[in-house]
Order: sequence, then C-alpha cells, then structure tokens
Amino acid sequence: MNGKYDDIIHLPHPTSARHPRMSMMDRAAQFSPFAALTGHGAAIAETSRVTQERIELSEDEKTLLDNKLQILRKLIDEHPMITATWFSPDKKKAGGSYVTATGILKKFSDTERALILEDGTSIPLMDVTGLDCELLYSWLGDLN
Repeated sequence: MNGKYDDIIHLPHPTSARHPRMSMMDRAAQFSPFAALTGHGAAIAETSRVTQERIELSEDEKTLLDNKLQILRKLIDEHPMITATWFSPDKKKAGGSYVTATGILKKFSDTERALILEDGTSIPLMDVTGLDCELLYSWLGDLN
C-alpha cells in the first residue's frame, strides 16, 4: 500500500507541553446546541396562556349570594359542606381564572375577609361568584 500519508500514519499523536489535554466533557460541549433566544419559548408560552375576564354579578345575583353567606354564618357550627366558585386574578397578566372548591366550612375570617375550609383553602369573599350548600336548601328551599 503506497498512500500519500504512509510516512506519518503510525507516528504518535502530538501532545503540547504548554497546554493540557481537553477533557472529553469540554470537547463534547463544543458541539452542543446553541440557544440564541434563551427564554423566548417561555415568553411565547406565557403569551399564549389563556386567562378569563372577571364576570360582574348583577344586583340580584349579589343579593342572593349575600343571603347565602348570611345563612352560612348562622350554620357555621354545623360545619356545612359547601361548593364555592371564585375569581382568582392572574399574577402575570390581565384576567385570571375561576376556581371551584368543595369542602367543609371551618370559619369566616373577618380579618382576611375570607371563607376558610377545613383543608386550609382560603376563599376571598370579594371574589366569590357562586356558593352552594345542601343546608341552604333546607333553610330557604331552592335559592337558585
């Protein structure tokens, strides 16, 4: 075999006396992908995330909700099971989402202005849009 590089093909690999050999990890890092737009994907995901607008209750709906809350205050010692829906404002953009939770009502917190469930869920009274409880029906019949 008479090749162009036959005279050097079997020589040892040259090693620098001044520069240490690059580790395999550093050598591999040279070929890793480059993300020129770091954070761009997260920004797009945040922009495309959907929020809901807050629904303004009518005066009749506010009155009905207020009546339900007054009855629940009277029934607090019975620890009624309630289902509450409230608006939770988004921390990053306009709007928010509606959250529904079901649980046993532990107390009304006047300092926090919230309903507190036994599992620790705090429901801000100003954001409540819907409230349901079987005990309410026994007091006033069907309020809806």
